[in-house]
Amino acid sequence: MHEPTAYEITTPHRWTPPPATTNRPVILPAEIPPGVDWVTLPNGVRTLAYTQPAPSPPIPVTAPQPIPAWAKTTALLAPTVGGGIAAAGIGLSYAAPGLIAMSQALWSAAALLVAAVIAVPLLLRGARRAAGGGSGSSTHVTQNITATGLFGRASGTINHR
Repeated sequence: MHEPTAYEITTPHRWTPPPATTNRPVILPAEIPPGVDWVTLPNGVRTLAYTQPAPSPPIPVTAPQPIPAWAKTTALLAPTVGGGIAAAGIGLSYAAPGLIAMSQALWSAAALLVAAVIAVPLLLRGARRAAGGGSGSSTHVTQNITATGLFGRASGTINHR
């Protein structure tokens, strides 16, 4: 076996420090990384070692707050609204053929309404002419209105024939 040097650990619980005549490296305090600090070993030797951070003060425990009523209501409404939207989508997909037929029927009803608006006055005019004897029985009114300038006072005459 060989003779242990001053830097080797001679027993599991004992360490022999190097002799005082050796040149030790100098470490400036700014060069020491975080988590490393000077410690004194049980045999009196000071050395650098990893240290545990100081425990932080305990956080005070607060009683749990009750859940607000608006949060409960919102949590209950969210799936209900989503389910309603899904049901509406399914209903529209089932009703699509009927809705297409209904839209065609509505266009037909609109065309019938337009035809009635045009045809009824024409039929009434024709019935009046046949019953009344033409245009001789109707009254004609002629108005002659004159005005001077854009905002001038207007005057006119009405002629009944």
